[in-house]
Amino acid sequence: MLDRTSPPPFQHSTSFDLLTPETHTLGNGVDVILVRGGDQEAVKIELIFHSGRINETAKGIAYFAGTQLTKGTARHTSYQINSTFDFYGIHIEVAAGFDYTFITLYGMTRHIPAVLDLLIDILTNASYPQHELQQSIAIYQQNLKVNLERTSYLASRSFRQLVFGVNHPYGYDLEETHLKGITSDALLAFRKEYLRDFAAVISGRVTDELAASLFRALGQIPYHRNQVKGFQLHTPAKLQEHVEKEDAVQTSIRIGKMTIGRSHEDYAGFLLLNHLLGGFFGSRLMKNIREEKGLTYGIHSSIQTFRQATYFVIGADVNRENRQLTIDEVKREMQRLCDTPVGQEELEIARNHFIGSLQTEMNTPFAHADKHKVLYLYNLQADYFQQLIDRMLEANPRGLQELANNYFSVEDLFVVSAG
Repeated sequence: MLDRTSPPPFQHSTSFDLLTPETHTLGNGVDVILVRGGDQEAVKIELIFHSGRINETAKGIAYFAGTQLTKGTARHTSYQINSTFDFYGIHIEVAAGFDYTFITLYGMTRHIPAVLDLLIDILTNASYPQHELQQSIAIYQQNLKVNLERTSYLASRSFRQLVFGVNHPYGYDLEETHLKGITSDALLAFRKEYLRDFAAVISGRVTDELAASLFRALGQIPYHRNQVKGFQLHTPAKLQEHVEKEDAVQTSIRIGKMTIGRSHEDYAGFLLLNHLLGGFFGSRLMKNIREEKGLTYGIHSSIQTFRQATYFVIGADVNRENRQLTIDEVKREMQRLCDTPVGQEELEIARNHFIGSLQTEMNTPFAHADKHKVLYLYNLQADYFQQLIDRMLEANPRGLQELANNYFSVEDLFVVSAG
């Protein structure tokens, strides 16, 4: 009989096992990563176009060329496209980013074949109707006006401008003046030139029959590999900036710098160091600035990875009068990691939290596919995440202190505030 008077023994797992993918290269050159699994009759199809703001011929072209794909073709109007996907209960979303454009479909396994012809029509014949484009531009203008009233938007925008420069694709944001040069013809030219280099990540309950249908459909799309454009980072003229907003009650703060990427040998230790500083609710920044001093509801540090650059940033919203105090306390916590080794108990808590969070994310085949997508996009080894955990387990207080001195020096921090 089960003894309910005592808890089961504690098991500390440090393994990270991904579902084994099937990899294919179609006749037209498209790479396909297929991750089968799950109990639900659901499928996720993600098409990753190696094209984004980094390929733009003019500011805003990549964003609208991606997000307007579903707004009409020579055969289907926007209404017909949306009605068809809705009828079959399939959700489609398009995201145009700095380096990539993503088209993602979620739906029941049995309904996916019914929309494949429509999907191919969208990808090969998107026509960018002028009235749909003007409506989307008007919506973007309205959202931009709202964002310009938010100190968090102003701080994040100014931080990237300071780090990358206003002429770098990672540094500028789309402004209202840029919208005038966006036309249907410009979007069509961009689609034909750049939205032909893509890979597919398919996950969920994918039957052999569905896989064959998907391969046939995706194999019809004209494929052409894009040339990767390289961009030089600028030499920043200054490290600090404050964006004044007189009617703001609060001030948004962004503090950070350029840093190492996923393939660097120090990345695992740096990731753990970031977690200790501000990566979870028990981090030093949360304890100091939120719990002890009550300066903010939340403060967080993160690592933002792009195709050609990576930066580390700390973000928080505080009352205007507490701006400088918060900045000083952030620098003090970073300097403390440089000056004094982390205690063993604190290290274990942060390490276990990070590893446990990474493991608990993996509860669906979609999550496994997302990790395989990272491996593919950043050309990482199949056991990369297990190696990441293993290196974290090897981390010790002295080693983390050395990393802090290498990557957390406060003298070259970018500090931006808005409010």
